[in-house]
Amino acid sequence: MVCVNYQSKCRRCAPQPAAESAGFSLVELLVVIAMIGVLISLLLPAVQAAREAARRIQCTNNLKQIGLATLSYESVHGVLPRSGRLATDELTFVSSENEVVYAASNHQQGTQISWAVEILPYVEQQNLYDAFDLTQTAFEQASEAQATFVTGYLCPSDQAYGRYFVDEELTLGKRFAKGNYAAYVSPFHIDLQLLYPGAIIATGQPISRVEDGSSQTIAFSEVRTLEVEQDERGAWVLPWAGSSVLSFDMHHKCSPLDGQSRTNCPDDQFFRANPISLGQTQAPNGGLNDTIHLCQDGSPHQQLADLQGMSCTKWRWPIGITGYYSAAPRSRHPGGVQVAYLDGHTGFLNDDVDEFSMAYRISINDGQIGDYDD
Repeated sequence: MVCVNYQSKCRRCAPQPAAESAGFSLVELLVVIAMIGVLISLLLPAVQAAREAARRIQCTNNLKQIGLATLSYESVHGVLPRSGRLATDELTFVSSENEVVYAASNHQQGTQISWAVEILPYVEQQNLYDAFDLTQTAFEQASEAQATFVTGYLCPSDQAYGRYFVDEELTLGKRFAKGNYAAYVSPFHIDLQLLYPGAIIATGQPISRVEDGSSQTIAFSEVRTLEVEQDERGAWVLPWAGSSVLSFDMHHKCSPLDGQSRTNCPDDQFFRANPISLGQTQAPNGGLNDTIHLCQDGSPHQQLADLQGMSCTKWRWPIGITGYYSAAPRSRHPGGVQVAYLDGHTGFLNDDVDEFSMAYRISINDGQIGDYDD
């Protein structure tokens, strides 16, 4: 009995073998962390690409809805929506050959309310449309409707939501919400939209006037916004360059008159693309500086715009043939911008798009009908 107890006691007291250590060593932990980092670096571009693809699909759908809303507007009213409620100036061009009176759109006169307001009922925004007083200017809206963000006017790639355009002098202190879509008004300059028209112009026009066919005519494209309150680009209520309207800045090539060569010819019947403009047009995501109202040379505003790939200059030219008022389509989609044609279908314009092709797809009176590839 004693012996058993002794042995039992000895067994209890006998030294036990040391337990093997559990967990990772420091080296093993570092190896695991490094492997996870490599996997994340491999997966992150794929995740970002998937997100951008989703944003691009949403942006495409927005453009399609805008195009279809435009067609619905035309079906009801018999004309396409006006690019903006603007005044028309009668100007005279005098050359050595003749004297011609022509119409120019004055973006600083009129109630200055854009096409994007006109089609609101057709993009399920009847209440917002009703909030606008169309007898007043865009800067006198008691309801502050101009400060409303419209989901269908926002491309998620640009993050324009929450960005406003406001200036004590230009907007009388009113805030204008920004968006990401603009109408093409001319292959030349914005103030020449009645002389060299695109699909959406200040007077409105029946779709039957689009001689080259609605499926060949670009009506809308994307624009980007800058997080600067004094930058009007994207302000969807205003029919200003880069705000809700665009032009390509392809100059017109005059037809010979009595064997003479002319540099300006507002009496020409058709728009003809001029080779002197090659490399100087408002191509997607590049081109000339956008002409806007408050982009002072050398200012922090201009420097930021340059860094963001949205170069701008202050508009200071006269209305008409001798002026310069235009803006380029821009997007954050790699390689180009999305557009909507007048028949409602969408496409993608590469940054290096053929400039003649683009000019003729914007113009409605170029006397040419072609199947231009995107």
